[in-house]
Amino acid sequence: MVSVVTANVNGIRAALRRGGLDWLAASDTDVWALQEVRSTREQLDDALVAAGLGHLNVAYAEAALKGRAGVAVVSRLPILASRIDLPAKEFASTGRWVEADVATKNGPMTVISTYVHTGDADDESRQQEKMRFLAAIEKRMKALIKHEADTGQGAVLTGDLNVAHREVDIKNWKGNLKKAGFLPEERAVLERWFGRLALVDLGREFGGAGPGPYTWWSWRGQAFDTDAGWRIDFQIATPELAKRARSATVARADSYAQRWSDHAPLVVQFDESRPRRSPSKS
Repeated sequence: MVSVVTANVNGIRAALRRGGLDWLAASDTDVWALQEVRSTREQLDDALVAAGLGHLNVAYAEAALKGRAGVAVVSRLPILASRIDLPAKEFASTGRWVEADVATKNGPMTVISTYVHTGDADDESRQQEKMRFLAAIEKRMKALIKHEADTGQGAVLTGDLNVAHREVDIKNWKGNLKKAGFLPEERAVLERWFGRLALVDLGREFGGAGPGPYTWWSWRGQAFDTDAGWRIDFQIATPELAKRARSATVARADSYAQRWSDHAPLVVQFDESRPRRSPSKS
């Protein structure tokens, strides 16, 4: 098996202090896709060393704005190549996209870590920036789907998309119909990905019909204790790679006090031996 975890760490140095890197190390995961790293490359390396993980392979996209965004792929497996650019130049230095080709027994697999903008329904400029970023992701994923068809090299898009797909993906969906993260135009993007593009939402594929399992809960109030969450952290596989997925699990903390981020990691296991039946459509 090859295990891939995606986790919004809310700052790599904060995650180190709160025990998040200890959790990741104990999980025996092969590849970690991290979002909101919020550090320089040197600070990321220092945090990994402090956690006894300095030997791992790293691909990192740092944001030009210090203390913002930052996405990484950290791997026990060799990283053969990495890329940080989307087909949209405006996002080149935002620290929101990194691809890493990791070596597996079946050949290279592309693991992507992305952090989509939060957006703002009341701020057209911010919301349109988010929609342009989603459009750039879609263009890139089309290219990766074609690459898989041509070469057999699959890809998994992981990260915090800041969009809940359907009503079962957000506890208070009625109260958020006009808010960023659950707007019709945002949800339509995911509907297209899981429909026309035939990308596979592994969290839903293995998570049942819902509601949930959620991956984000506000730090405030009783959201975590009452499970008033959102499912906004994804692992989305290209069609052939999806056939090798065996499980997808949300690693929700046992209690509020044990949380090290306001997001929970999503862990997917991929079989290196042979594909299974075609996954059902979302």
